Amino acid sequence: MGAAILPDLGTEILIPVCAVIGIAFALFQWLLVSKVKLSAVRDASPNAAAKNGYNDYLIEEEEGINDHNVVVKCAEIQNAISEGATSFLFTEYKYVGIFMVAFAILIFLFLGSVEGFSTSPQACSYDKTKTCKPALATAIFSTVSFLLGGVTSLVSGFLGMKIATYANARTTLEARKGVGKAFITAFRSGAVMGFLLAANGLLVLYIAINLFKIYYGDDWGGLFEAITGYGLGGSSMALFGRVGGGIYTKAADVGADLVGKVERNIPEDDPRNPAVIADNVGDNVGDIAGMGSDLFGSYAESSCAALVVASISSFGLNHELTAMLYPLIVSSVGILVCLLTTLFATDFFEIKAVKEIEPALKKQLVISTVLMTIGVAVVSFVALPTSFTIFNFGVQKDVKSWQLFLCVAVGLWAGLIIGFVTEYYTSNAYSPVQDVADSCRTGAATNVIFGLALGYKSVIIPIFAIAISIFVSFTLAAMYGIAVAALGMLSTIATGLAIDAYGPISDNAGGIAEMAGMSHRIRERTDALDAAGNTTAAIGKGFAIGSAALVSLALFGAFVSRASITTVDVLTPKVFIGLIVGAMLPYWFSAMTMKSVGSAALKMVEEVRRQFNTIPGLMEGTAKPDYATCVKISTDASIKEMIPPGALVMLTPLVVGILFGVETLSGVLAGSLVSGVQIAISASNTGGAWDNAKKYIEAGASEHARSLGPKGSDCHKAAVIGDTIGDPLKDTSGPSLNILIKLMAVESLVFAPFFATHGGLLFKIF
Repeated sequence: MGAAILPDLGTEILIPVCAVIGIAFALFQWLLVSKVKLSAVRDASPNAAAKNGYNDYLIEEEEGINDHNVVVKCAEIQNAISEGATSFLFTEYKYVGIFMVAFAILIFLFLGSVEGFSTSPQACSYDKTKTCKPALATAIFSTVSFLLGGVTSLVSGFLGMKIATYANARTTLEARKGVGKAFITAFRSGAVMGFLLAANGLLVLYIAINLFKIYYGDDWGGLFEAITGYGLGGSSMALFGRVGGGIYTKAADVGADLVGKVERNIPEDDPRNPAVIADNVGDNVGDIAGMGSDLFGSYAESSCAALVVASISSFGLNHELTAMLYPLIVSSVGILVCLLTTLFATDFFEIKAVKEIEPALKKQLVISTVLMTIGVAVVSFVALPTSFTIFNFGVQKDVKSWQLFLCVAVGLWAGLIIGFVTEYYTSNAYSPVQDVADSCRTGAATNVIFGLALGYKSVIIPIFAIAISIFVSFTLAAMYGIAVAALGMLSTIATGLAIDAYGPISDNAGGIAEMAGMSHRIRERTDALDAAGNTTAAIGKGFAIGSAALVSLALFGAFVSRASITTVDVLTPKVFIGLIVGAMLPYWFSAMTMKSVGSAALKMVEEVRRQFNTIPGLMEGTAKPDYATCVKISTDASIKEMIPPGALVMLTPLVVGILFGVETLSGVLAGSLVSGVQIAISASNTGGAWDNAKKYIEAGASEHARSLGPKGSDCHKAAVIGDTIGDPLKDTSGPSLNILIKLMAVESLVFAPFFATHGGLLFKIF
């Protein structure tokens, strides 16, 4: 079989060192962003770097309007956004914290009851002749890892939100020096979030494994079974973060757009609009905090799925630590690769014009993928034996190290393909979005028809990419291959999150420029940053959905193994009823989240109309709107409305597992995976296309675009209506669906021993 070249001590040093490097790099990027002062004083130092517009004179200086009040106004707006976002997250986390404690108790009671809370050693699942730690130990350690995952997820979201709200006004002020400088500030801020999340997730998981190992000793099967709670904790918090944040942001956005842009014909981020602060707060709590928790959940689950399967393969049975921790080594190298990739955007290349922004972000994806492929090849060579066995539904499959490299690589490149296809269908630089914009000539109805058709069509290539990844990785290394393929797709998570977080930061920067009354030229620059960010946000969602499909399939395989199911036969009535109900769940979930956005937006529209109608001088700009009431409406609605969709996802596996058993539950998981991926991709891309079609008309950058405008024209109003419909699709329902399919799978995996022992009550009775 051979042994890995990298010694165990090398592994134990490599993983935490890479994590610490990631955290240090994030803090360094934050330090660079913090050098942008919220003051009107310009750095006239002769040593200031000339690159990326550092030495450009401020536009206001050129135009003679370098008013200190504008800068003070930017600082005030940033504080209002930061306070609103922090207040919402603390309110949300208070409710989520109560749920976390209650669910932790449930995990302990369910898993502890498998063996009647016995403290006696039990026969090992992989070898009945050996004894392993009691089920009660699994219950205790699964509960602890669940709480660890939940807290790490919440911290990831909160840190991301804080850096985003810290950087938005700074990006606005840097736009006075040139688009290159503003781009760097926004991107560096996104990188802080990306590296903190990737490094913290890796470090906490590594520490948890080492602490658990003190008790478990040689029982690696039990150890990594308990670690699965880490993924469950991460995803359950992400669900509430995504749904709650998504409802918040879209209630504010829809309310602001419908009254402000359509009825009152004022710009998107006009300070006269009462919902404008709530809208900017929503960008941070939904797209930053929610996305951070979501991708952390994907990372935690793919790692846990790979570790569970590996623990009952030759890696675990022979106690090969380096090979066992291969998923964590891949993630460690990913941090180093992303660090080098980030320098290409901030130091090696110079952004001189608006048209260079989107290509610079796309280069990040390509460079990180190419470098990561080389990194994975090296890691696979040094960290794996030349040949080994992988557990495959009751038998051990012989696998070579190069085959595992191919599994990671196929996931990595499938992610890039999904990213580029998403960009093609959501960027206004290409014909699909331009066709949607053109359809606005004949009104909102044709815009909606074209947008829906685009979304459905955009599913085709990503699904083929996912299908090929599944086939190749399963053929080469069974379910472990699929788990590491998902990990491959997420191995460049730091770069992916940097690109994703860049979007909302740029969006906020544009809003602050508008509210602070800065010049039109500044707004043009921030709009260009925002348009590129819209596309990259869609790419981020594509990555999240694609990885969710692979992660949930890997978790499904681990669940089937742990529940001792040899085959899942769809012709069996028990399985088929689960399959058809599971396929329905994403529709039910989407209906709940979209209606929640509609209900919250209705209250917001009524409040914005009330203020315009009752506050004298508001439309003229002589009176100030009541921003706080709109923030409160979004907060209250999102907290209230996030509970029913969250309960649907969390309770379904428990109800099905207890009442109908593991076979029906396997059908539910398969059905929700198959339909959920399709709906998530089409919803995200449809919404992204409608948004960029509107921006295409507003920018008027081409002859065709100018023929559809200007702002306020019938064509533009039709585009705004399409964008408003797409908002809950792309920022609430679509992104939340990938958490649904992952969360139900990981929850089923954690509770598998209980379902296998006590589940299927209805079938036992009848």
